[in-house]
Amino acid sequence: MTESTFWSQIAKKAKKQQRPFFTMAPMEAVSNTVFRQVIAKASAPDTFFSEFVYAKGITDKTTKFPVDGRLFIDPREQKKPVVQLWGDVASDFASGAEFLKSHGFSAVDINTGCPDKTVIKNHGGTYLIRNPEKIDDIVAATKQSNLAVSIKTRLGYSKVDEFNSWIPKLLSQQTDLLTVHLRTKMEMSKVPAHYEVIDDLIKMRDEIAPQTLLQINGDIPDYQAGLKLAQEHPGLDGIMIGRGVFANPFAFEQNQKKHSLNELLSLLRMQLDLFDDFATHYDVPRFPSLKRFFKIYARPELGAIDLRNEMMQAKSTDEVRQILDDFQK
Repeated sequence: MTESTFWSQIAKKAKKQQRPFFTMAPMEAVSNTVFRQVIAKASAPDTFFSEFVYAKGITDKTTKFPVDGRLFIDPREQKKPVVQLWGDVASDFASGAEFLKSHGFSAVDINTGCPDKTVIKNHGGTYLIRNPEKIDDIVAATKQSNLAVSIKTRLGYSKVDEFNSWIPKLLSQQTDLLTVHLRTKMEMSKVPAHYEVIDDLIKMRDEIAPQTLLQINGDIPDYQAGLKLAQEHPGLDGIMIGRGVFANPFAFEQNQKKHSLNELLSLLRMQLDLFDDFATHYDVPRFPSLKRFFKIYARPELGAIDLRNEMMQAKSTDEVRQILDDFQK
């Protein structure tokens, strides 16, 4: 499969099954090789996105935002993720994409939607919504690699109606895929996603870039909810799920069923083992970064509040394993 057919192949396969394609969102300190494998074990999406990768950091090891393990692929991981790059210097995207191609990656995503203050301060993410003149050069530079190129964004920076000018600007780039998080930067995730504009986005896509696939993101908890949205809005190609995996690691399961606490804790044990393996290659992430995941597995509705609280006091993966052993005696 050539890079240029990456997204079309994914869309074609999903269309044969009369459904949209599903992806897991790029999430910092979450969408790494460890957690991607955990979700793949539970129920895999059609493809994954990586953590945020600073474009300049790929070829310049002196930057303050090093790549570290963000591009590490565990040999057990079946598919390489779509790598999401951030920054605002076109030449950094060109060199970064060339590096990715030379290392076997097939697709790259341009981050114009991250609302994080540090990213914005360093001219990435939603900074680009307020500096749209940079987009042409960034996309053109990224396309030089002949990788599949996509863009992820938000509706606007401060106001929802900014999408009326911002989205056409992005569609005019004629990328393979456009993913829209249905909120503004200022809204973060504090308000419901604006599903009311989905049909407007589809119309814009059809008029400006009919060959560009359209994917939406925001408040979509699982496969069934995503499928329903796609059925209600014909023309949507893809559904991206982000925070939904924190409520349910089986979010991409097509035939939903109840999962026992033991099943969930088995996934946690898998994550602990993969985390330790990952740590042999890189000094990051540190153990405390694992604690955000405990709520995924030790669910209150399954009577695991005390278990979760105890694990939160642990200081190592071995301590967590011992706590699990004692709990599951």
